[in-house]
Amino acid sequence: MFEHSEGEPVLVLSQDQCWSLLEGVQHGRLVTVVGGRADIFPVNCAAQDRSIVLRTAPGSKLAEMAVNENVLFEADGILSDQAWSVVLRGTAARLETSAEREAAEELNLRPWVPTVKDYFVRIVPEEVSGRHFRFGEHPERELGEGSEGG
Repeated sequence: MFEHSEGEPVLVLSQDQCWSLLEGVQHGRLVTVVGGRADIFPVNCAAQDRSIVLRTAPGSKLAEMAVNENVLFEADGILSDQAWSVVLRGTAARLETSAEREAAEELNLRPWVPTVKDYFVRIVPEEVSGRHFRFGEHPERELGEGSEGG
């Protein structure tokens, strides 16, 4: 998926690499914080114009984002020999205009469960960071001077 430096199991991803991964996700996690208490919610989502759009119903997510628009979004992927994780820190806002909602409708976001979810939220990023991991065996610690074996 990504080229790592020789022997390096962790690769710090560029912004473009992060968005390349985010453009393929349909699920992630939204983190809100209100009154010093963090909540995390699984969400269905889509990337659009270097932002994340999610679809929801009235409830905790909308209420908490109304109180504190600063959120985190995380998505990841795990394969047999590699994994990745991207974290986006940004500002969440409900899509209010008909043009915004029509653009969001084009993403074809569907709820996981058969419930009505009429609200769209866009997360505009302030920071995006990501890592790609190559799996392998746990390395043995090298014994050196001052250790029991050396």
